[in-house]
Amino acid sequence: MERVHIRLKGCLQGVGFRPFVYNTAERLGLFGYVRNDSSGVELELEGQKVALEHFLVLLEEKKPRLAHIASRELQFLKPFGYADFQILPSTNHGPKESSVLPDIATCGECLKELADPNDIRFAHPFITCCHCGPRFTIVTGLPYDRPNTTMNAFEMCLACKAEYKNPLDRRFHAQPIACPSCGPTLSLFSKKGELLGQGKKALDKTLEAIKAGFTLALKGIGGYHLMADARNESAVRTLRERKGRANKPFAVMFPDLASIRRYALPSRLEEALILAPERPIVLVKSKPAILPDTIAPGLERIGVFLPYSPLHHLIFKALKVPLVATSGNFSEEPIVKDDDEALETLTRYADLILMHDRPIARRCDDSVLKVTGGMPTLVRRSRGYAPLPVRLPFRLKRKVLAAGGFLKNTVALGFEDQVILSQHIGDLSSFEAMEAYQRATKDLCALYDFKPALIVHDLHPAYPSSRWAKVQTKAPSVGIQHHFAHVLACMAENGLEDEALGVAWDGAGFGTDGTVWGGEFLACTYTGFKRLAHFRPLRLIGGELAQKEPRRMALCVLFELFGEEALQLKLPPTESFSKQELRVLFEAWKLGINAPLTSSAGRLFDAFASLLGVCQVSSYEAEAAMKLETLLSKETVSPYPFTIEAGMIDTLPMFAEAIRENLRGVPTERIVSRFLATLADVCFRVSVDAGIPQVCLTGGVFLNDPLTTRVQEKLKDGFRVFRHNHTPPGDGGISLGQAVYGGMIDLEQPPNFP
Repeated sequence: MERVHIRLKGCLQGVGFRPFVYNTAERLGLFGYVRNDSSGVELELEGQKVALEHFLVLLEEKKPRLAHIASRELQFLKPFGYADFQILPSTNHGPKESSVLPDIATCGECLKELADPNDIRFAHPFITCCHCGPRFTIVTGLPYDRPNTTMNAFEMCLACKAEYKNPLDRRFHAQPIACPSCGPTLSLFSKKGELLGQGKKALDKTLEAIKAGFTLALKGIGGYHLMADARNESAVRTLRERKGRANKPFAVMFPDLASIRRYALPSRLEEALILAPERPIVLVKSKPAILPDTIAPGLERIGVFLPYSPLHHLIFKALKVPLVATSGNFSEEPIVKDDDEALETLTRYADLILMHDRPIARRCDDSVLKVTGGMPTLVRRSRGYAPLPVRLPFRLKRKVLAAGGFLKNTVALGFEDQVILSQHIGDLSSFEAMEAYQRATKDLCALYDFKPALIVHDLHPAYPSSRWAKVQTKAPSVGIQHHFAHVLACMAENGLEDEALGVAWDGAGFGTDGTVWGGEFLACTYTGFKRLAHFRPLRLIGGELAQKEPRRMALCVLFELFGEEALQLKLPPTESFSKQELRVLFEAWKLGINAPLTSSAGRLFDAFASLLGVCQVSSYEAEAAMKLETLLSKETVSPYPFTIEAGMIDTLPMFAEAIRENLRGVPTERIVSRFLATLADVCFRVSVDAGIPQVCLTGGVFLNDPLTTRVQEKLKDGFRVFRHNHTPPGDGGISLGQAVYGGMIDLEQPPNFP
């Protein structure tokens, strides 16, 4: 007889891991115990050596599908004399390091029961088991046990208790377990707050309303959705008007993959992502003229996803039509999660509100994925992915709280060899958003009992997240340059340890020289960087307004090329202004009045879109670039001319030639293709000059599929190209880079930038 004590860390709570250990030990004739604690899972096994060895093999090969073991400690001890094997009550011992599982889509076994009239959970909107259901959005503390979830208010009935205690049952120790007699209840309310029905009656009335063209606010897993029949142009337009969302595309939820294929053209890889247990929104090419243009105006891609909660499945089983499913909020504000708030605010946008009485512990938007350069790329990391940790190739020197940026904000906790990113919080452009940011930060720290030794923030002094970080009194703070953080995030999640060349292209980030960066080539280690090259700075005429009006960037290009003569040109950007406005803007450009310099690659896309008449004023971020992505020539094209001198990449020769081609009537698709070929050539030229074999592509610009594909192709010989696998290349991932930097720098010496 031998005894082994095992301590496991990773994603092990809420995935059926203890039942797996129990049943495996019973089958092998092993005695001992297993239990959760704040750090992970602790178990002791006693038995014959051959049985113990077999258990360790099965631990790796047969563990639950959602379980992930990040580290293990084994200690062999003298036999104790256990008489059986037990699942012991969880303890709060140890640091709170156990990974919290994300919310997982309803599994196939639960779906079968949901549709079986003979099952006790037939048509139960909250069916779940050890393999699926809400986790992150219901957990209130660690370890993950029912008292530490929002299901604590629902006392299990005798039937549910029997399943919960049965080692052979799929719901053995399934913490959210419930049935119609003891679980949450649906309630339907009118715009005036009148209760229209509960339970099945509420669901039936909801289905009738959607069929009639009404708009619904539906309480989901991590917040409310606003839903309407995606085929009904009037309903979609009404929702768009009510929500104040002029052109930004809506996501569409479909009953099944077959229905997605009727409306869109997903690739095999995109289909695999759509069917994944995370159930993200996936951006795929739509079939023309089937769904209303108001779904995604001017774009060839739509965001599609499948039902992921039992309530969704019940709705789609009855309706069998695609539904717009967008976040329940006013444009750019936090998603609504609480019932009182829904009755107060969502009645402005929805005709009916379908809610339930299971509280949502924290907001969690839908995640968004896009295939770029042949691989899945996160646009937004939230439900299904957060708060899974990013494992590092080294251990951090201290605990770090990363405050994130301004757009697409996330915060992060760095400790030991991992960084835990929060769910998507969003743009910090309103009082409500900043309140949500502070609550999410406090919540994440409380969940892990996290007390940072250092807070890291963006260098931009006006970012609300930076201002918040600087006034915290429980830990010192330090700033990091925006694009350096982008590169460090890419390096960290790819396990790089040596110097890398970071190609950081995005819309804007505060530079160490006081200008607005965004088209950077940085030679990076984890503690410092050197700026090797960047695009020639152009003026943002009107400051932040230029980031919303591509025509202002186009004017800057025209003023640089033609000076005052540009005022007489008949081009889309000049004709979008009056003569008086053009004169004022020219003087502002010439004198540098409210016209800061920027090296942004994103603004180059804006200028091109405006010059070609594609987009003059954006109603949402990256609208111009997204519309350019639909305009591509299939023929092979050569790049436009450009120059590089002393690290300055001058794109004015490119613009001059593109303008001449446009005036000659060269097809827009060919001009856009040459533009992308030029940017890829820029990457190749600078990479060769830098002589650094590891190249990291990062920043929101690399969500552009044709550009990313071209850059990878240019760098395939002689370079190892790395991209983001676990975080978005945009600003939703910079908190990872911030956390890594804060955990690696030497605090005895000042950082190498302000």
